[in-house]
Amino acid sequence: MKYLSIAVSLLLLCACSMPLLALAQQEAAPSGFRHGPGGPGALGLPPFLHGIDLSEAQQDKIFAATYAQAPLLREQEKIAFKAHEQLRALAASSAYDDAQASALANTAAQAMAKISLQHARLEQQLLAVLTAAQRQQVQQRHDSRQGPRDLRRSE
Repeated sequence: MKYLSIAVSLLLLCACSMPLLALAQQEAAPSGFRHGPGGPGALGLPPFLHGIDLSEAQQDKIFAATYAQAPLLREQEKIAFKAHEQLRALAASSAYDDAQASALANTAAQAMAKISLQHARLEQQLLAVLTAAQRQQVQQRHDSRQGPRDLRRSE
């Protein structure tokens, strides 16, 4: 039973670590404005906005909204990372305590949930900046990506 609990905790840890890994890889990339599919600075945009032609005013609003959330995201990322780190240490420890492991896993999960909620809020804010035609373009691109991954690869 103890080993099953450790295995479940490690699986949860791995699942919750994936978004943090993606963020770490993003931050490891050289900073500054880069040219992406959407033009200058497009790599700093959320993926759903790549390729959308934005006015300078829209870019400014998107920049402000994106960077306004940075402190909250950073705080939650630190909480999740520390909880994951402590959970890994506890799993490797001879003094493993299932209740403590569960509490750490819950702390990490709550932090990840707050990050996900903040991302959803930001997406809603950014969609509000777009014109009706731009929102329709985003929706069309979203709809075209729906369906099983295998079908998308064969297109």
